[in-house]
Amino acid sequence: MLGILCTLITALTCVSGVTVVTQKPVVTVRRGETATMDCNLGTVTNRIASWHKQIPGGVPQFVLYFHHSYSSPTYGSGFSSPKFTSTHQSTSDYRLIINNMEEGDSAVYYCNTWDSSVNQVVSQ
Repeated sequence: MLGILCTLITALTCVSGVTVVTQKPVVTVRRGETATMDCNLGTVTNRIASWHKQIPGGVPQFVLYFHHSYSSPTYGSGFSSPKFTSTHQSTSDYRLIINNMEEGDSAVYYCNTWDSSVNQVVSQ
């Protein structure tokens, strides 16, 4: 039935002061495959990366947050391992991993962090 799932990631970069959070724009995977999405927190290092899922026309849902010092992510309601997980490549580079993709996983996924220097959330 559904041959290809498109997981959309916004192509914008949000800027607040000197904080820039960037994501890769679009990921396309087939049902049953693994989707990976990267988020770079820019100059904000040693902070938590938080991921949210939004189906067009719906409200954002908190998926998970992760810090490079954690042994595992903290999950939002309805999200858990091993379906969803996160890794890090550095103190500012994080990856959301969605295993065994299904039709209901197709959505816009946002990453964000808290920038204490400007006292606000910075999203992508």
